[in-house]
Amino acid sequence: MSGGTLDGMAKNVLGGELEVCSMDPLTGFTRNGCCEVHPSDGGFHTVCAVVTDAFLTFSKEMGNDLSTPRPEYGFAGLKAGDRWCVCAPRWVEALEAGKAPQVILEATSANALEWIDIGDLRAHAI
Repeated sequence: MSGGTLDGMAKNVLGGELEVCSMDPLTGFTRNGCCEVHPSDGGFHTVCAVVTDAFLTFSKEMGNDLSTPRPEYGFAGLKAGDRWCVCAPRWVEALEAGKAPQVILEATSANALEWIDIGDLRAHAI
């Protein structure tokens, strides 16, 4: 599954081709740098976010520690300013808590619109 399009080309929330979110740190459910949909991704990692300290703290409080290094998984831990493919439902929770990070619309999958209103994404766009 790649962005839900017939031609296999993943689309972003603006209708264009899905751009890379981050290669350093390497993100995406399949660690290809893109926030695209994958059939095995139960978390729906489709939002390209620029994480903040407030979001990282919120995520940790919600049970997903993204800031602590996990060398056994090749994960150095995130810091404020890093781009990361965030779960759409978690981004909505962060929005409701006033902790939503900014997003890169061109690198956010169109599939995120199943969870998030485009107006909310635009309001948090860089």
